[in-house]
Amino acid sequence: MGSAKNKAGNAERKARIEEMRRAERARERRNRILTIAASTVVVAGLIVGGVVLVRSQSDKSDSSSDAKGSSGDSGHFVTGSDGVRTWTGKLSRTHVTGTVSYPMHPPVGGNHNPVWLNCNGDVYTKAVKDENAVHALEHGAVWVTYTDKASKSDVATLAAKVKQTPYSLMSPYTNQTSPIELSAWGHQLSVTSAADPKVAKFFETYVQGKQTPEPGASCTGGTM
Repeated sequence: MGSAKNKAGNAERKARIEEMRRAERARERRNRILTIAASTVVVAGLIVGGVVLVRSQSDKSDSSSDAKGSSGDSGHFVTGSDGVRTWTGKLSRTHVTGTVSYPMHPPVGGNHNPVWLNCNGDVYTKAVKDENAVHALEHGAVWVTYTDKASKSDVATLAAKVKQTPYSLMSPYTNQTSPIELSAWGHQLSVTSAADPKVAKFFETYVQGKQTPEPGASCTGGTM
């Protein structure tokens, strides 16, 4: 009888062990299924996120490229009785890198380089970048430009004037119609002689004048 009981006990024990093994195998199958499903979701998320990121970066790149090429300006010049041309329309002020195509030469405003051209009475003997000079105009500077048609005496007179005037700068400029141009943000004057009384009036009116988008902003610490 004892042997019969032992056999019965062994059978029950084997049955419990087999049941436990079946339950363990079932759990393992469920875990594998859940792991595969979770992995699939993660991979899909990474793929979608990567596509969105690439598209976003592409959109930003396209936007940046557009900003680099355009001044963002719209409008035209209107000449006043004093001979000063005033830009009527939009003059953009976005900071961009690279070369900007301006609708006027020299430019009197528009998108420009983040770094301004030093304009604390600075006289440049070589051409400067429009994009940096426009930033100086935004700070309230007057920019004197001249071609090789300007006389040496006029160039010397204007250079002396600029050196004595904070918030002004001077440089040669080939792509302009008049021998001498004076530019401020949104305003420009053409003259043929440094002795023209309109020159002094332009300085008086537009050096840190009412047209200045950023009055008091620095004219030092930029680029030279």
